[in-house]
Amino acid sequence: MRLAQFIREERERILEEFEEFARTHTAAGDTMDIQALRDHAAGMLSTIALDLEQPQSDGDQERKSKGDAPDDGQAADTSAEKHGTDRADSGFSLEEMISEYRALRASVVRLWTDDRTLDGTDVQDLIRFNEAIDMAMAESIPTFTAALDYSRQMFLAVLGHDLRTPLNAIVAASSFLATNGTLTGRDLTLAKRVHSSGTRMDHLLSDLIDLTNSRFGRGIPIIPVEIDLVESGQEAVDECLVTHPTGEVRFEVSGNLRGAWDPDRLSQALCNLVGNAMQHGSASTPIMVTARGEADEVVVSVHNHGRVIEPEDQERIFDPFERIVSAESERPRVRNSGLGLYIAEQIALAHGGSIRLRSTEEEGTTFELRLPRRAAR
Repeated sequence: MRLAQFIREERERILEEFEEFARTHTAAGDTMDIQALRDHAAGMLSTIALDLEQPQSDGDQERKSKGDAPDDGQAADTSAEKHGTDRADSGFSLEEMISEYRALRASVVRLWTDDRTLDGTDVQDLIRFNEAIDMAMAESIPTFTAALDYSRQMFLAVLGHDLRTPLNAIVAASSFLATNGTLTGRDLTLAKRVHSSGTRMDHLLSDLIDLTNSRFGRGIPIIPVEIDLVESGQEAVDECLVTHPTGEVRFEVSGNLRGAWDPDRLSQALCNLVGNAMQHGSASTPIMVTARGEADEVVVSVHNHGRVIEPEDQERIFDPFERIVSAESERPRVRNSGLGLYIAEQIALAHGGSIRLRSTEEEGTTFELRLPRRAAR
């Protein structure tokens, strides 16, 4: 009996072994949908049996060996892809999902080869069967990881939304208590501390929401309006000094600095860059912020002296949650979300601009924010 025929005739026996393995060898076995499990496995077995009966060129075999399905010009929505999405939704790990394919492979091979002497045709069937299993794994892994990433990002989005309302109430109430003149001494100090901590939590929450937006492919939302960067840039620098009162920042301008940008987002990006410079720069020299107008764009630079950012660190410094730790920093260690530079770059990209980094022993470290004069809405 050829392997394709065996798979069709003994499908229920194969599925029973497969189901038993899934129930007892995966941490998520108690919560999974058994009927969905059987449907996906049955679909994969039918696809494999059909594949075994089709002619296969050397090119098709080579593509399968590399994890590439033969291109039939049709959009794929295979049982393996559905299986990957279902496993992510059911809380499986990638290792648990791959173990299911190993179990399916082992069940088919063991049941088919029991009391059977293999000939040359059987060996070819086994080779093609293993290629088909590998192809199914290659199809399911991308959908598994995509579904897992989506669920994580959705969790962040819901968490950010649900935390914003009670946090706003805390910030508003603490601000009222700290400014209405009824509190003194230790009580006033505590109210101010609650307000300061709540404000910092609100900033972290905003970073989290921005991260979620960018990871969902929507990017950082902006509302461009006509502004003069001389005025809004100085306001942003002053705001940064409120957050970092121990630092010294000098703001210099030159040329035409008018354009259409989102002032709140630019202030956020600039504060992130200045905050990074204060954290990692030398405490004995001021942070230099310069804005110059060029023909088609405006360039804002944030410069500090201090430890050079190594080339290998420069390659990942804009990645989310990356922190470049400097043991030589002269400033106190500041806890942060690790999202500041990532969000600054996303804001630049949302305006159609970019951020460039230069860091040398001779010149220090400079982050250069380049903005076209008219950002697309």
